[in-house]
Amino acid sequence: MQEKNIITQTKKEFQSMLSTFSHEIRNPLALITSEMQMLSDSQPQLCFNEHWDNIMENLNYIRELLDELSRYQNAGHISLVQTDLSICLDRITSSFRPALDYLGISFETDIPRDLPQISLDQTKIRQALFNLLRNAQESIQHTHGKILFSASAVPDGVQITISDNGCGMTEDQIENAFRPFVTYKPGGTGLGLAVTRQIIEAHQGTLCVESTPKEGTSFYIFLPG
Repeated sequence: MQEKNIITQTKKEFQSMLSTFSHEIRNPLALITSEMQMLSDSQPQLCFNEHWDNIMENLNYIRELLDELSRYQNAGHISLVQTDLSICLDRITSSFRPALDYLGISFETDIPRDLPQISLDQTKIRQALFNLLRNAQESIQHTHGKILFSASAVPDGVQITISDNGCGMTEDQIENAFRPFVTYKPGGTGLGLAVTRQIIEAHQGTLCVESTPKEGTSFYIFLPG
């Protein structure tokens, strides 16, 4: 119990530090962005300088990173609403399907119409599932990509499974999958899966992963009923 309390306190202190860090960075970032806009308005030729696009791209990356930090800080704050899970999951998968169709990735869903109603934060669950679907999408680098999304009633709740036939993960990658700021993707922040696990655990659920290199990955979510 004492060890658990120490971990909880350390986590709170870490998130408080992130909040302070994000706030302190956003202010000068906003000033820099405003100054850059003023420069481009007064001296349009600067926009054609070979370094201009790189500067703006890096500013955008910093903004995206701060947004990810904000999502990580707030992932555990949820507002529960009694939800028809079948309808909720159908809407989420329907929203993501066009992106996969465009990429030529097969997307199969198995969402029973009679899933139990459960209390959840619909916005946060949508964010968590989008993170996992995007992770599956990005893991597929071949022309016969396939993602399976299924849900089923189990004792005391619901299990959601998202599987892909992408590049898979090594044992080291699996071990570090949910650690904040650990990423194996170029340009990644290493916060997507950490945010996802926080959201699921805030719902008193669990998130785990199984993967085989060059074969694919499956994420398993349990949400209590």
